[in-house]
Parts: sequence; C-alpha cells; structure tokens
Amino acid sequence: MFAKILIIDLTSQKASIEQIDLKEGLLGGSGLAASLYLKYGLFEEPAFHPDQPLIFTIGPLTGAFPMMSKVVLGFKSPYHEQYAESHAGGRLALALRFAGYLGLVVKGKAKGLTTLEISDQEVNFHSTPFLKEEDVFSTGKLLRRVSTIPSGKRSILRIGPAGENLVPTACINVDTYRHFGRLGAGAVMGSKNLKGIIVGGNSAFDLNKMASSQYPKLYQQIHEIVTTTKAVNKYHDLGTPQNLIPLNELKCLPWNNLQKTSDPDITNISGEHFAKHLLLRQVACAGCPVGCIHIGLLREQFGEEHEFLYHQVAYDYEPIFALGSMLGIKSASAVLKLLEEVEKMGLDAISTGVILAYITEGLEKKVFTQEQVLLELKFSEPANYLQAIRYLAMPPNKFWRDAGKGLNWMIKHHGGEDFACVLGQEMAGYATGENYFVAQALGFRHSHLDLGAYSFDQEKEAKNLDKALDFFAREENYRVILTSCVGCLFARKAYTLETLVACLESVSFTTSLEELKTLGKKIQSLRWQLRFKTGFDPEKINIPKRYLQVVTYKGPIDPNYLEQLKKAYARQIKELAQGFSF
Repeated sequence: MFAKILIIDLTSQKASIEQIDLKEGLLGGSGLAASLYLKYGLFEEPAFHPDQPLIFTIGPLTGAFPMMSKVVLGFKSPYHEQYAESHAGGRLALALRFAGYLGLVVKGKAKGLTTLEISDQEVNFHSTPFLKEEDVFSTGKLLRRVSTIPSGKRSILRIGPAGENLVPTACINVDTYRHFGRLGAGAVMGSKNLKGIIVGGNSAFDLNKMASSQYPKLYQQIHEIVTTTKAVNKYHDLGTPQNLIPLNELKCLPWNNLQKTSDPDITNISGEHFAKHLLLRQVACAGCPVGCIHIGLLREQFGEEHEFLYHQVAYDYEPIFALGSMLGIKSASAVLKLLEEVEKMGLDAISTGVILAYITEGLEKKVFTQEQVLLELKFSEPANYLQAIRYLAMPPNKFWRDAGKGLNWMIKHHGGEDFACVLGQEMAGYATGENYFVAQALGFRHSHLDLGAYSFDQEKEAKNLDKALDFFAREENYRVILTSCVGCLFARKAYTLETLVACLESVSFTTSLEELKTLGKKIQSLRWQLRFKTGFDPEKINIPKRYLQVVTYKGPIDPNYLEQLKKAYARQIKELAQGFSF
C-alpha cells in the first residue's frame, strides 16, 4: 500500500507530491510522521528555523473504521527543542483523506500572514494580513468566508495571538473544539507566518476495490462494540469529566497547585454537575459514532436587567482539572469562562492552568513580586486569572514572556522548583503515584496518554519494578501501533492487536500479529532516536520535590521506588532507541 504525501514550501509557494510505501514509511500516523521528520527535519536547527517541517499524518484505517479519526502532528518543539508529537481529532483526518493525502509536510516561511488552502484539485496561498492578532474564534469565522471549499467538506486549523507571539505553550485549534495541544505546535505555525490551514476535497477511496470480503462484517462488529456496549460508553455519557469524583475520592486529584489531592467541594465542578446544569450537546469527530466532545453553556449577564450573552465552550477532564481544581476554582461556570479565554488566545489548556497555579503559589511564598506579575492571583478567585491568560498569550513584560515558555524555563530563571508541577512539561491531572510521575516525566510526549500509567498506580502490584517496566513496554508498543493506524486512544477496548491485524488485512495492508508488534517496535525505536538526536536525555529529567509530598489513598509517595523506576525506565528507553537502524 502506498501513501501520497503533499509537500508544501511556504517560502517559494510551491507544492510537490511524493509516494511512500506504508510499510517502509512505518504504517501511518506516529510512524509516518517520524519517518518524514527523519527525511525533512533539521536536527541541529532550532524549532523556529523556517525549514523545520510541520508534518500532519493519517493512516491506512482512516475513514475505513469507527474511531479511526485522529491526525498525528510531528514537529520540533520550541518548548524543549526536541522532536515532538501532538494528536488531534475534529474533521481533519477525513478532510485529508478526501483531499487524497495520507501526509502533509509544511516547511518554509511565508512573507506575510498567510492561510494555506488544500483540496484534491489545488493548493492556494491566501494572503490574510487582516487576521493579525485575531483570536481563534474570530479567525475561524473569517476563514469560513475566505475558503473556497464548501462547508461540510473542510477542516479549518488556526492559531490565536499566542501562536503569533511565538509562545511555546501555544496550540493549534482544529475545527473549534479540538486541538494540537502541548509542546507549542501553535508557535511553530506562527513562526511560519501561517495563521490558518483549510483542508478538504471530493476525492474518494474505493472500498469495493481495496477491501476484502471480510471488511463489512468486521466493520459491523467494531461498530456494535463502540455503540452498543460499555466499552466506550462513558466517553459519550459524562465524558472524561466522569473521572473527577473518583480521583478526588482516591486522593489523586491535584488541587491548589498540588498542595492537596482532594476537596469536599468537588461536586461543584464534577462531570455530573456539568452534565446536569451546563451540558448543551455532545458532538463527534468525523468518522466517529461515539460523540465524546461535550459542549457546555456559558451564560453571562451583560446588563443590569435580565440580559444575557451565551457561549458554547467544550470541556473535558483535563481542562477542568487545570483551570478548576488546580486553581482552587469551585464554580463550573467560572471554569468555562477561563477555558473560553484560553481557547480564544490559542493556548494549551493544561499548561496554562498549571503555570498559573505555580505563579499563584509563587506569589504566596513571595518568590515572585507583584511588580513582576502585575496582578494579584489567589487560589479560588477566578477574576484576575482571565487577565493572566491574556498576559500569557500577549506578554506585557519579561516575566510573562518567560511564563509562556513553561515551567522548566521558569524554575531555571525564576526559582520555585520545590513547588513546580512539571513532569517533562506541565503535569496532567493525575496525582496517582510513582508510576505515573515517572511515565509522564520520561515518556515520549510527556503525556498521561503515552502509557496510561495512572491505571497501573491503582494495581496491587503497583510497586513491583519488573511488572511496571513490562506494563510500560506493552502499553507503549500497543499505543504507538494504534496511533499509527490512526486510532483514537479512547478506542482501546474496541481494537485489540488481533483486531487491528484483521482491520489492516481487510484494507489490503497484509501483516501478521508478530509482524505488527515488530513494526510497532521499529516505530518506537525511530521515535526515540529522533528524541535523542534532538537533545533528549532521560537521566537529566528531574521530578520536583512537590511530587514527593503527595499523599494518596495508598499513603505517601515512596521516593526509593520512584528513583529506582526512573533509572530503570531511562535504561529501557535507551534500549528501545538502539533496537533498529534507520
């Protein structure tokens, strides 16, 4: 099976196409992005070098099976100057597929603020200087007018002021409610003078020709699993915010910059509260029957009489943790208001909340001064956090420029390492224990989704070093295969490795279970090689003191086990990187 890759140079405004064998190109998604970065990436140059590529990839199962609806973005991150990956849903995966491409490589730098439009017929470079400093929502509205691809057949990516200002915690907004978040992809897009990307098309892939006779039955089996069983039901019902009350009860939910791990007022920002009082509707990524995107109603009074504006704001567990419990905010509407501002500015929600929590505690401890911060920030008081979000996106001074670079930068230049909640990047919302802390700190994306180690922390054998390492190895191998197909990680219970083999076979990608596992190991190896070639050293990753002070339902953190696991996992990562030559 061959993939068509579109290569675009913004500097020359030229485009070209190349064909890649998917087995040699490592399947799709995560593997294909890594393979293309190996070819086009500049290992020794900074993230903002004009010719550093942004690489968007889908896979052989995109559009062919339920929940195969993600896009992988490979790039060099301005956050840590290493190779990085980000994943997003929305309509982009199917839009790329119907434009006729399994990969898009964007390099170069436009002369002025530009929007790129890609269809199955042509590539257009729209000059859009009128979008300068427009927020994400306004940009989306204006790009719908610019687009020559009709509604329903397109996906629109855009950045906000944070991306234009090259803030390393800026994200790329995808179709209003989804994002390429974490590690600063929005800033890379901004460095290229690229305000937006519009993708769509009318091409097709003929399943009658490419699929085997087993395809219809297999599709139906998977569709029934994701729509009629409890395998993914929670993601549609309450969604990921269902996690808030259980984690709070387990004393694993970070509050007030992780100064505590539970609070009796959790019900006010719980998934149940959002669903009962604020949920408007659930929507889905294109090609997914689940509908895990929960849209909340933000209602604001703007006059003395009963006059209201209303806004629709998407919410999930991680944004509620970051802009809710981490800041001590106990009002669901206040969380939505903060989240809306983060969306408008084009910032990563997790990084934003965790950075603001760190600054708030730094003010309490007098590590930072009022003159530096320009605001009075206090846990549980949301008002000034709105302005702080704007300061992150449009920095008024050096302190806020540094803050937007993330906590690793801040603790080196401003102090506060003891209470910084950073595990490679700003932590996700799981204070579950040693396995998770090590997994995010050293994991490939510094993401809770790399290994899902928060679940292993809850096992009886959570402090068995050998079993933890085995869990890490199996989970990374499985997840990188799924994200190369390219499937949503919420689909894990629907897609075993055996099922993925059958799915690939049904669309003419011939493989066996052992071959697929080996292919996964090759992808793991290449991705880690790219990290090491761009400066990653797991032995230099520090886990701040704050994590050693955490107490969960299992008791205090075991610093000896944490350190042993950290060293052992660092060795495992190095072995993975050395497994294959490319």
